[in-house]
Amino acid sequence: MMEVEVGDHNVLLVRCDGVYSAISNQCTHYGAPLSKGVLSGQRVRCPWHGSCFNVKTGDLEEYPGIDCLPCHKACITIHFSLGSTLAPWILGIPLACWLSISASGSSTTYSAAVGRAGAASLMCAETLRQENYGGRIIMVSRDDLLPYDKTRLSKYDIEVWLKKEVRVNLVFSLIYTNIHIHHMTISELFFVQALSIDTKKKTVTFDDGLIQCYDQILIATGSKSLDCPGADLENVLMLETPEDARCIHYACMGCRTVVVGTSFVGMEVAAYMINMASSITIIGSSELPYQKTLGPEIGKATMMVCYKGQYYHLSHTDIKYVKAVKLKSGITIEADLLIVGIGVNPNSEFLKGSPIRMDSKNYVIVDKYMRTNITDVYCAGDLTSFPLKMAKGQNVSIGHWQIAQAHGRIAALSMLHREVELNTVPFYWTVLFGRTIRYAGVFLCNYILILHYPDDEVVAASGLNVEPAVSVVAERLAEGRVITKAEAE
Repeated sequence: MMEVEVGDHNVLLVRCDGVYSAISNQCTHYGAPLSKGVLSGQRVRCPWHGSCFNVKTGDLEEYPGIDCLPCHKACITIHFSLGSTLAPWILGIPLACWLSISASGSSTTYSAAVGRAGAASLMCAETLRQENYGGRIIMVSRDDLLPYDKTRLSKYDIEVWLKKEVRVNLVFSLIYTNIHIHHMTISELFFVQALSIDTKKKTVTFDDGLIQCYDQILIATGSKSLDCPGADLENVLMLETPEDARCIHYACMGCRTVVVGTSFVGMEVAAYMINMASSITIIGSSELPYQKTLGPEIGKATMMVCYKGQYYHLSHTDIKYVKAVKLKSGITIEADLLIVGIGVNPNSEFLKGSPIRMDSKNYVIVDKYMRTNITDVYCAGDLTSFPLKMAKGQNVSIGHWQIAQAHGRIAALSMLHREVELNTVPFYWTVLFGRTIRYAGVFLCNYILILHYPDDEVVAASGLNVEPAVSVVAERLAEGRVITKAEAE
């Protein structure tokens, strides 16, 4: 495959099974050049975040992207030429996609997506419309925001984003989503939160007194930050919403800042503030950043980046109380601002007392079709415990954007009585000081690739500045192909 220019557009030219095809070269997620990705069979995987597209049709086959790619006509003459009529686009979406998701049919049933309207809810609703479901769809949110790209909150200048009147650079920009949801004829309920569910009567009771009936329901209420004593203090902040990000942006200016938590949110927020805060101290309960999620090797490489970024890092410790910050080791750190990113719990409290089955940590247990143990009740996203195919069907809980999107699609198909098994490879990414960290699977220098094999098979890969190596591993795992220890070495 190769990148070619057609007028003002970059096109990816692919030869597959002896047939040439041409699609847009820009991934619909963040615009990565697909020519630098991985081609496997009839699909190409993005080198940045793992989105996959069919090279013959442009269809999206793996998230975190949300749109398909425009597909162009390719022909060969004596002198090779590429003939193309570029598809009409509206705010970055091929017109054909918009025409295919409007409501149709005369069904009077409807489905409700309960809780914060996020990636799982939106993908479920969109898939229902793409599959010609004509019934009513209700999307519920506890605030006034339609789905937005939450992964950007800890990575980009939130104030710049919030000031934009037309936010076309976001995957889930608010203007984009309003038009999109209006076209799909989806009803919205704002500023409401579910209090309980009656699975026999098929009703959900909300905190404003509304009792909403449903025929089928997707529970996608996500997760919430762990409770932390003192979290309500004026100079203690957590990151969950755009408003939280705005507060952090202003509060850190010229301040001595302490960040508690050394996984994705904590590390990304610290990197974001490096040119604004007067000092940054990162506190973690583990010895290294990302140690519990990505392993010690990536943690060591990240520590080197932190030292170059002039961070202070203190490990193996817990906060005793906040004045400044006093640690169990006896060290006292003066702080004007404390940012807490110590993890999350599933947002499933309203399900307690219902017959919906949950595990010991209150994650909702679903099967490979996103079905709960109750008929017509489905669950997707951060609050699920689901069987992961590449982990040999073991139940896992993964709070990740790409996984939530995949869940939403599978749940929608199950609602339509189409049993399509969940088959996705978790793909994580972050950027610290211009260095990329990517991780595919279920678990120094400037360039590092680490393959994890607890037995004789590779089950995960993580890398630092080695695109597209992690995408190669993700594609092999997605195909069900075994990577042996001997082959990896």
